[in-house]
Amino acid sequence: MELRRLGRTGHRSSVAILGGAAFWGSDPGATAAAFADAMAAGVNHLDVAPQYGRAQELLGPLIPPARERLFVACKTLRHSAEGVRAQLEESLRLLQCDEFDLYQLHAVTDLAELDARADAVSAILAARDEGLCRWVGITGHDLGAPAAHLEALRRYDLDTVMFPVNPRLWSDDAYRRDADALLAHAVEHDVGVMAIKAAAARPWAGRTPTSTTWYEPYTTRDEVARGLGFALSTPGVHAVCTPGDTEVLAVALDAVANMTPMSTVERQEAVAATAHEHGIFPMPAG
Repeated sequence: MELRRLGRTGHRSSVAILGGAAFWGSDPGATAAAFADAMAAGVNHLDVAPQYGRAQELLGPLIPPARERLFVACKTLRHSAEGVRAQLEESLRLLQCDEFDLYQLHAVTDLAELDARADAVSAILAARDEGLCRWVGITGHDLGAPAAHLEALRRYDLDTVMFPVNPRLWSDDAYRRDADALLAHAVEHDVGVMAIKAAAARPWAGRTPTSTTWYEPYTTRDEVARGLGFALSTPGVHAVCTPGDTEVLAVALDAVANMTPMSTVERQEAVAATAHEHGIFPMPAG
């Protein structure tokens, strides 16, 4: 699998990051099998969070044997410095790590939330100084994420960003403009960029879900390859998180293993092919 330097972290991350949300309601056997498949495919970067159901406790036993070749990233939703520190220590315990490679401010999608996380930012920066994590970053879903993340990079010494990139979102002129500004800043300041929701299709809109993701994902090989290929062909993007469903994960790993960069025309065609879809944002409540 292709490796790309994740900005100033210097880590050569696999272009497919194993998204821990896939193990939300999994079991030990299924988790171990999917984890082994990802590692065998060349994945060397894991992204997980306390909010991902049972993921931390299920992945924890699998990490120590792979730790030397696995970049482990975790996140926090908490606002107070004390809360962040407590959650960081709990995640380290569950994931059986002495330190994280990357610790991220999770789910920041607007300036009000960024303002509300000032103490949390101080806490994760202190954790980096203390050696509990090597790098720090910010993540966020929703349409306001790129603008909020750009402001976060202007305010704080952050090493990475993680936000949605897919063809449907690029058909939204305002979102694309904000994303382009964030990507340009990231390139200029050597910030690592990770994409999420590359294979997102549409909201469930009351239909019975057939995947474990909160949105309906694309599931065919061509559709998943189109989304992931678009994200990985977006200038400034270093890697993409795999979808939060183990069946789609397998499709995504296969797609990435056989991927070639999209041309400008192919990217335009991907945007045109998905522009009719109902966007997945704002995220559903609850």
